[in-house]
Parts: sequence; structure tokens; C-alpha cells
Amino acid sequence: MISKEQIAADYQEIQDEICAALEATDGKAVFEQELWDREGGGGGRTRVIQNGNIFEKGGVNFSAVHGTLPHTMKKALNVEQDDFFATGISIVIHPNHPLVPIIHMNIRYFEMPSSFNTNHSPVRWFGGGIDLTPHYVVEDDARFFHESLKAVCDQFYHDFYHRFKIWADDYFFIKHRDETRGIGGIFYDRLTANDDMSWTDIFEFSKAIGRSFIPIYTELVNRNRGKKFTEQQQLWQYQRRSRYTEFNLVYDAGTRFGLETNGRIESILMSLPPTAKWVYNYQAEPGSEEEKTLSLLKKGINWV
Repeated sequence: MISKEQIAADYQEIQDEICAALEATDGKAVFEQELWDREGGGGGRTRVIQNGNIFEKGGVNFSAVHGTLPHTMKKALNVEQDDFFATGISIVIHPNHPLVPIIHMNIRYFEMPSSFNTNHSPVRWFGGGIDLTPHYVVEDDARFFHESLKAVCDQFYHDFYHRFKIWADDYFFIKHRDETRGIGGIFYDRLTANDDMSWTDIFEFSKAIGRSFIPIYTELVNRNRGKKFTEQQQLWQYQRRSRYTEFNLVYDAGTRFGLETNGRIESILMSLPPTAKWVYNYQAEPGSEEEKTLSLLKKGINWV
């Protein structure tokens, strides 16, 4: 059985790889690292990149925390045990260019160690996903993104992409706006060993998703970073960032988990953009690229 220590060590290695590649892609900014300890058990490595050639603000965070679950989280997770261990990587990148998309990725592992020594059924699972939030939806880029994710998923199980794409559409949905946060991607949770996949298979899938981040995102960055943009397009970028903020503060499960388990607040809120705008009752001009983008922020679009 793969140990939680091995999972955490491999996740740290992926964090190192991603940070090095993002620095090379930006060409100017470098990550600042802060090591932190969590009151109650564990800690992490927060790494933030800011004010670069293309990355205005971004974070590639690793954590491995343990302790006692608050009652609210036990109820939310529908578990009876108290002790938990959780480790993972969480990434959000906000570019300074409105034609370069925001990207988010998370891979994580959760277990309740006490369950292995009690009459309770063992509790352990993997979760994660990767999703794209373009300020302007470029259909060729959207197809490339989804085709790349499908290729990774298909290496492990035939219906992973289909299942996890639907899950992402449902999860990354801003109910009070009746629109998706972006063009989705994949999202999965509580993935456990079964007759079709071993724990090793699932762990390898988790790492493959993590390592898909760089080839996918650097391609999208390099396709668009040299394009000229207008002040109006930048204002639209700031408005789309406000939708990203609304989702993360109102609906995101990772944000809630971090806050409920006494996580480090700066790391939890790293996902928020440096600048955002809320324009009252904005209406896109008919036939504009902004209107086109809004028309594509819907569930169920088939990009492959």
C-alpha cells in the first residue's frame, strides 16, 4: 500500500517541476517561498510568483496537514472519525494579459488514519482536477485544452474524461449568475481503489494530471502572449476576474476546507486575483467577443 509519506513526497516533486517551468515561461519573475506550520499539525510550502512578464499573480502551493476534523467538516464529508491527514498541490495563475486564460489545478489525497484501527471502514481517497477560465473563449484553445485532458484520462480509464468533464461543468458553476466559471475541464473527488483500478493506478493518474499542467498551460500562454490588446479588453479581464472571485469565496470546497481546518489564510486566499472589478448591470454589446464568450459559459458544451 502506498504510504501517505510517499504521496506527499511525490507531490512536492511535482510542485518543484511546475515552479521551475513557470519561471522559465515567464522569463522574469521568480517564486517566493514561505514555509509554514499549521497549528494542530502539519504545514506546507507556499510559493507565489508576482509581477512577471506574463504572470501578474500566481501560486503553486503544497500542503500536508493532519489533526482533528471540526464537527462541521465531519458533517460535510459524512464521516464519523476525528483524525485526518490531507496532502496536495493547489495552483492558480492570473496572467496580466486578457487573451491568456486563468488556470487552476488541484491534486490531493485525504485519509482518516484512525479508521484503519477501528471498526469503521477505511476512509481514504484521491481528488483533484484542472480547469480553464479564459477571459475570452478562443474555441481552438478550448479544444486543445479538452483534447489534452482527454488524452491523459484515456491512458488510465476509458470513461474518466466523460465522467469528470460533466463533474467539472456541474462543480465550476456560478449558480447566482447562471454561468460556468470558465470552459471547465475535469474534476473528481473520493476516487478509490476498485476492481478496475488499484491504489497505485489512481496515484499514478493523480500525478499524471499534475504533470499535464505545464505542457498544456505553456502552450496556451505562448499562443496568446504576443497578441496586442485594448484597454477595453483589459477592463473585461478585470470583470471576469470578479466572477472567479465570487465562485471561490461562495462555492469552492477547497476554500471552505482550508478555513474550517485552520489552514493558513494567505495560502487559502492565494487564488484571488490582484485586481478585479464589479460593473453594475453590465450588458455585452450584441455581436461582440464579450457576448460570444458569455454564450459559451454554459454546461454541456462538447469540446472534443
